[in-house]
Amino acid sequence: MTEISAPPGSAVQRNHSGLRRVVSSAAMGQFVEWYDFVVYAYSATIIAELFFPSTSPVAGLLSTFAVYAVGFLMRPLGGVVFGHLGDRAGRQGVLSVVIAIMGGATLVMGLLPTHAQIGVAATILLVTCRLLQGLSAGAEAMGSNSLVAEHAPNSRRGFYVGLTYTFANVPPIVAALLILLLTNLMSDDAYASWGWRIPFLLGGVISFVGLWVRSRVAESPSFEAVKESKAIESSPALAVLRDYRRPLFYTFAVASLSGLGFYSLTGYFVSYLKVSVGLTSNQALISNSIAILIAFVMTPLTAGWSDRLGRKRVLAVGALLSAVAAVPAYMLAGVGTLLGAIAGQSLLAMCLSVFFGPVGAQFLEMFPTKVRFSGSAIGYNCAYVLFGGTAPLVATWLVDTTGSLLAPAIYTAVVAALVFTVTLVMPETFKRSMHRQADFE
Repeated sequence: MTEISAPPGSAVQRNHSGLRRVVSSAAMGQFVEWYDFVVYAYSATIIAELFFPSTSPVAGLLSTFAVYAVGFLMRPLGGVVFGHLGDRAGRQGVLSVVIAIMGGATLVMGLLPTHAQIGVAATILLVTCRLLQGLSAGAEAMGSNSLVAEHAPNSRRGFYVGLTYTFANVPPIVAALLILLLTNLMSDDAYASWGWRIPFLLGGVISFVGLWVRSRVAESPSFEAVKESKAIESSPALAVLRDYRRPLFYTFAVASLSGLGFYSLTGYFVSYLKVSVGLTSNQALISNSIAILIAFVMTPLTAGWSDRLGRKRVLAVGALLSAVAAVPAYMLAGVGTLLGAIAGQSLLAMCLSVFFGPVGAQFLEMFPTKVRFSGSAIGYNCAYVLFGGTAPLVATWLVDTTGSLLAPAIYTAVVAALVFTVTLVMPETFKRSMHRQADFE
């Protein structure tokens, strides 16, 4: 696609003095989005008891993870609706609405009565909150990263987007340590009665802080340039399906491993270590936090590598490493010791982080400004529905059905291998400008 230089003094050539604020706002949004999702996953066992009473612990856990997956069903709709608004009206205002919806739903989850108090209505309300979370989450990642990418200098775009993207790794650490603190300071009865609500209520408060930060961010200069030239796309989603099917496929493929890897680490491993491997809650949370901390540190580093080596090359290496390491990582995690759990999860986190680094920028570079929000959000969210939201559910089912603790590892390895083959044929994007001729046609 042809790239053009904006005329001197245009919106796209404004200095980057506001970049730090934009990155901070996007990082806050990433934190809120993923915190609200993973705190549910980390509370899965207590939620199963309170909202899905069953004589079988596995059946209750499967029900809880099914509702976890239900939240993802709304993500493509959220991507289409908010992507449409973001491509037509601008990124900043839409992202403010998104973070408010996410935080409000999380706050309500912390106030819900349980199944014992109001019966099946409690489950219905829980599902409703998950649907609202999914609707808003469908816009957050690609919307906030679009804002960062369109503010960032081309030569360091991968690093800045990767820096934002890696804040998705912070909420699992915060949520895990918070739940670890609460479960150790409180009695089992107190935690089951009201202590489990604290992480959800805190998430609601944090989201409204994020809303204040986001309200002070400037609009994307690339979007403003398209708006000034009166080249706004009337139907961005339709334009993506009509004119950008191949970029959409590449985005979907890459997001498949991104979603599966991230949610296996953050949404499944704690329950896996407790229910299937037999570790204590403390051991599961501590080992998982260490692995995710590694991913937090490594992701912006590998994103920076992709600014020099290219997105395609780093993505291919990350996918190949993930395919090779998945089974050994699960074998280590499944030996039944804290050290094994740390080693196994850390190995998988390091390999996945090579892949995580470039993905945020790669999603966005596939599309021109006028359909960037919609195109990246549709591909990303469809993949996250099929591979991210179902990761804990499928992994739990695989272990229960096959009786093998390595079944989820084989599943991860197969997906990673397939994605590796896609990276070999996809185009390189790291030198593409965010400001292209296609935006004015």
